[in-house]
Amino acid sequence: MKIEHVALWVADLEGMKDFYVKRFGGSASERYLNPRSGFSSYFIQFHEGARLELMQMPGILANANSEVRQALGYAHLAFSVGTAMEVERKTEALVQAGVKLLSAPRLTGDNYYESVVLDPEGNRIEITI
Repeated sequence: MKIEHVALWVADLEGMKDFYVKRFGGSASERYLNPRSGFSSYFIQFHEGARLELMQMPGILANANSEVRQALGYAHLAFSVGTAMEVERKTEALVQAGVKLLSAPRLTGDNYYESVVLDPEGNRIEITI
């Protein structure tokens, strides 16, 4: 068994699609739109692993998470880049592109080498080995 995809509600569907395609090398499906409900989505396919579904629909509540405090539920996405050097390279490239850095590359207490950045809507992304 494997995780097939993870879904994320977003406010700016096009902007978030462009972010995950450009910054993480994903490829986007065609936009799905249900005209009755106003629901629309993209699936972002990555070279390996689960897909990311970005979803938008009127009436969805704003994310309660902030840079300092998180609410129950979704915590982060983690992208494995293979090596510590690649964690550092990817983190630097994201920061140079204006992506907000929460935590520079480091070895965590649970023995992960990772950095943490925020996507354009404030969702946490771990860059790991």
